[in-house]
Amino acid sequence: MGSASEETFSPLEPMSFRNESKEVIDFLAEYYQNIEKFPVQSQVQPGYLWAKLPNSAPYYPESLQDILKDVNDCILPGLTHWQSPNFFGYFNINASTAGFLGEMLCSGFNVVGFSWFSSPAATELESIVIDWMGNLLKLPSSFLFSGTGGGVLHGTTCEAAVCILAAARDKALKQLGGNWENITKLVVYASDQTHFTFQKAAKLVGIPPSNFRLVETHSSTGFSMSPKQVSLAIEHDIKSGLVPLFLVGTIGTTPTGAVDPIEELGQIARKYELWFHIDAAYAGSACICPEFRPYLDGVELANSISMNPHKWFLTNMDCCCLWLKEPKFLIDSLSSDPEYLRNKASESKAVIDYKDWQISLSRRFKALKLWIVMRRHGLANLMYHIRSDISMAKRFEEFVAKDERFEIVAPRKFALVCFRLKPKGKVEGNELNRKLLEVINSSGRALVSQAVVGGVYFIRCAIGTTLTEERHVDALWKLIQEKAQSLLMEKN
Repeated sequence: MGSASEETFSPLEPMSFRNESKEVIDFLAEYYQNIEKFPVQSQVQPGYLWAKLPNSAPYYPESLQDILKDVNDCILPGLTHWQSPNFFGYFNINASTAGFLGEMLCSGFNVVGFSWFSSPAATELESIVIDWMGNLLKLPSSFLFSGTGGGVLHGTTCEAAVCILAAARDKALKQLGGNWENITKLVVYASDQTHFTFQKAAKLVGIPPSNFRLVETHSSTGFSMSPKQVSLAIEHDIKSGLVPLFLVGTIGTTPTGAVDPIEELGQIARKYELWFHIDAAYAGSACICPEFRPYLDGVELANSISMNPHKWFLTNMDCCCLWLKEPKFLIDSLSSDPEYLRNKASESKAVIDYKDWQISLSRRFKALKLWIVMRRHGLANLMYHIRSDISMAKRFEEFVAKDERFEIVAPRKFALVCFRLKPKGKVEGNELNRKLLEVINSSGRALVSQAVVGGVYFIRCAIGTTLTEERHVDALWKLIQEKAQSLLMEKN
């Protein structure tokens, strides 16, 4: 006979669900209220948590109060606080009340929407939301369900990249007679600014790393990809007996925030019959604003485009929109039809089964989150959010430009400012800026990140955390000046 605790065990009892959920929400509300008090970058040493927690899980249940106390005492010190208003490191992962509410509903319903049959609302809302987002970006109807295309919500661009490269690969191999040995001939083109995830994705779908072309960019063109150099690389590969497959253009590269010439690259892709993908993971969100929409000019020439609402669109992690002009190529590459998943709706071909648009079978109801974000904020407030961050980035850029000890490394297009401390005397510039980055982050008062382009090491200030205000930007600049002055005095 079981113990009393076993007899009364109820893992999902409505009253305790209500009460304990409130406790967690209160805990999080207090966390956000006090988030500025925490060091932005965690100050712990490797292995710290092993010394704080027991070696095994408990046999008997523990109270939520005890667990939350350990979260406060053990977990919080080991977090780098991405939602801190003093976080200026990587491209931000926005959070909002609306995004959190959507995430709560998603987790609360806990449905698995791999097919229309498995949860019709999950599939249909996703199709609607992907069109809503596409309309905000003024995408051509050829990418929308209301037109001739369609889209899907992935977790990240990394997942989307694997899927579209697989689709492009299978399409090309079929045209080459279906011989898989031809995979060694397929070539992918990107710039040296393109996110490394496309190199990883190409490798995962079987394209040899030696067949990935990184086109060099230069400061003279704002680090955007040169169409001329792309054409030369393609011509060289064709003459070598290789098969140009895939071209990536980026709107808002990770190192410098550069924008590639989409229309010109699209014309090249059309000429040589490449799959053309636009990676707008970061700056695609800005294109909901009319003044930034021209960066998408030429999108009608693309085969696919992706952007991440979890980066700059107030949609809590994770959420990536992927639109395709011809979804059939994705479905042909990724579809499966085992007996245990068959149903009348799927066999009628009148519904979408999103399992055939992604890597895994299981999928979360992410559409709820993006739907609620768009409804609770509306286009007006979403544009205000983007413009506010860009305004603060301009403010920071002006601070840097007025201080003759510093220089701007790349032209600012959105809310990313790339800068460095100028070398003094015999001090090597890269090492000086490495030390500056280290002392800024180790202070706990702010967090910035770094990149290297053309052998030049520089610091990235990415503004976009939901709670960031002008006073935080001003405090960051004061901190940078303070640490820079100390370093320069040490060297002199």
